[in-house]
Amino acid sequence: MPAIPEADPRFNEFIILQAQNAGLFLGQIPNPLSGEKQVNLRAATSVIDSLEMLASKTRGNLTTSEAKLLSTALDNLRPLFQAALDSTTH
Repeated sequence: MPAIPEADPRFNEFIILQAQNAGLFLGQIPNPLSGEKQVNLRAATSVIDSLEMLASKTRGNLTTSEAKLLSTALDNLRPLFQAALDSTTH
């Protein structure tokens, strides 16, 4: 019988920080230094790819709430990335 994963508050904080970084890179959050929204698709791709890799590598080792947070972050970021990508190609 597999052990039940234990919650680690640092995991949630990390996922939230990465999602905020992606939001910043996707122009959803103003740059704290300039106050302006900027899009950096390369940086956003890096963050989203990292979160997807983390989801893959931690599958089965997360609590239900940790898995839900990571899944929700990715579900929210993917369409924002696509919208930012679409706006740069038009």
